[in-house]
Amino acid sequence: MDFLDRMAAATSARLDEARAREPLTALRARALETPPAPALRLQGKFNLIAEFKRRSPSLGRLGDDDVKARVTAYANAGAAAVSVLTEPSQFHGNLEHLAAAATTLAPHRVPAMRKDFLIDPYQLYEARAAGAGGALLIVRMLSQASLSELMGCAQELGLFVLLETFDADDIARATRVVEVAGSPRASDISSAERASGEPGRIPTTRVVVPAILVGVNCRDLQTLDVVRDQFSRMAGLLPRGILRVAESGMTTPDHCADVARDGYDMALIGSALMTTPDPAGVIRTMLAAGRAAA
Repeated sequence: MDFLDRMAAATSARLDEARAREPLTALRARALETPPAPALRLQGKFNLIAEFKRRSPSLGRLGDDDVKARVTAYANAGAAAVSVLTEPSQFHGNLEHLAAAATTLAPHRVPAMRKDFLIDPYQLYEARAAGAGGALLIVRMLSQASLSELMGCAQELGLFVLLETFDADDIARATRVVEVAGSPRASDISSAERASGEPGRIPTTRVVVPAILVGVNCRDLQTLDVVRDQFSRMAGLLPRGILRVAESGMTTPDHCADVARDGYDMALIGSALMTTPDPAGVIRTMLAAGRAAA
C-alpha cells in the first residue's frame, strides 16, 4: 500500500464514524443552510493558496499555532484562499480548524478550502457546513464515477474544487472532468446564489458553475520525497483556460518564479508558512517572485 492507499482506508473508517453521529439528511440540511462562502480572491497574474496544517508526514510536527492568528496573517498578505488540513492521524487536523478558519477569513473575503483524503459526498457536506468555500479532490483516489458524483455535489454546494494530480494519467482524467463540468475561466468565477426550496423539503442551491482548478503534486507517493522537476514535465499537459496549481515542495521565492514561468497560475504553500514566524512576509515575497516571472 502506498500513502494514498493507507489514507483511503483511514478516511473510510472516519466516514463511518461521522455517519453514525449525524445522518446525511441532517448534515445536508445544515450545509445548505450555511451562508455562501467568498469566491477565490484572485489578484494579478500569480496567486497563492496558503495552507494551515499542524503536522506533515514528511517533516513531522510543524507547531500548534492558533488557527485564527495564522490564517489572518495569510489573508492580510494576499492569499487567494486558505487550505486547511482536516485529516487527524497524519496531519493533526480536524473540522474545527476548518470552521475557525472559515469564520476568521469571511470578513477578509477569502475562502477556506478543505484539504483531506475525500472519498464521499458526505465529506463535502461536512466541509460546506463548516463554512468552506472549496475542497481538494485527489484524482488518483477516486474512480471516474466517484469523481463525477463528488463534482456534482460540489456544484450543488457552490464549492470550488482543486483536482490534485500526480502524473499524465491523472491529468488526462482531470481534463475529462473539466470538460464535462464546463468550468469557467478565472474571470468568470462567481459566488454561489442560494434559493429556497419548497416547503417541507431540504433547500436546494442554484449556482453559477464554481471554479475548477487542476494541480500537480510533485511528491513521490512511495518515498514522500519532492520531485520538483515534475512541475515542468507536467505543465504542458494541463488543460488551458483554468487555474493551474503547483503543489508540494514550494519553499522559496525562486520555486514560485520557476512554476510561474512554467505556466502555473497559482502555488499551494504549506510547510514553508507553518515553520516561519513571519508567514505574511513569506507570502508577500513569494507572490512578488511569481508575479515578476509570470
